[in-house]
Amino acid sequence: MPRTGWNLSDMPDQHGRTAVVTGANSGIGLVTARELARRGARVLLACRSETRGEAAVAHIVSQVPDAEVEFGALDLADLASVRDFAARYPYDGLDLLVNNAGVMALPYGVTADGFETQFGVNHLGHFALTGLLLPRLLGAPGARVVSVSSGLHALANIDINDLNSEHGYQRWVAYGRSKSANLLFVHELSRRLRAAGSDIVAAAAQPGYAATNLQTAGVRMEGRRRTERVVGLANRIIAQPAEAGALPTLYAATAPGVRPDSFTGPRIQGWRGAPTASWRAKWTRNDTAGERLWAESERLTSVLYEGLSPTPPSAPAG
Repeated sequence: MPRTGWNLSDMPDQHGRTAVVTGANSGIGLVTARELARRGARVLLACRSETRGEAAVAHIVSQVPDAEVEFGALDLADLASVRDFAARYPYDGLDLLVNNAGVMALPYGVTADGFETQFGVNHLGHFALTGLLLPRLLGAPGARVVSVSSGLHALANIDINDLNSEHGYQRWVAYGRSKSANLLFVHELSRRLRAAGSDIVAAAAQPGYAATNLQTAGVRMEGRRRTERVVGLANRIIAQPAEAGALPTLYAATAPGVRPDSFTGPRIQGWRGAPTASWRAKWTRNDTAGERLWAESERLTSVLYEGLSPTPPSAPAG
């Protein structure tokens, strides 16, 4: 468990490490990439927009002149883009993969491959990316995979029979399901890594209520100006800044002793404050559900995790 008050000054030196951060052009992802670079990591900013990605690179270099950062094109809503990113990955090894990018409470839509957008981007895109980069991670001693979930995973468990919300769509239910899928992914990945004898640590984090553009994207898409103004006001008055929201991710990514399948979040009611162990719904540690989600994710993405052994027998549900 993080010690009381863990902050950026507690981050270990990151020289010699290579990191990929998805969605690193803004918000928590940008802060995560910047602070990893500040500690000496070589960071690849995996972003959908080249314009915003290059602007993020320039921003980081303006604050950290000796930063070793570059942009890589990645659209998690398009599996062809995910495969292309992995094929063009420019380095020999990968020490840290931060699955940060995400969308929240969007109107119903589908990805380039026909998946419901929130499930497709938040879970399937990152599932495919992690699997395709796994050989790079396996070649780096002490590598980590950090997936950013949310306290709002508690809104809904996954529905293995309706992963793409084809039997009715409710935006917040779909969001909760995608964030539960993030935690189930970390749980099952941890089991498979352990069975394979790998020292890769797969962990999860959640930022609490942090002021980013995630909250306003959905209402902006629908032209709900009044709601967008209310949400923006709440971000300014109630939410903690992105710098604080990134702390649980940075802790999970860098702190010594982070345990596999751990879930780190803000200390105060899971909303704000220094990192600590975060509450999670019991369904996110269900072995059988993790196995079934994994099998469906492999089927939907056609990405198999080469180098991992089968998981051990499932523990009783509960």
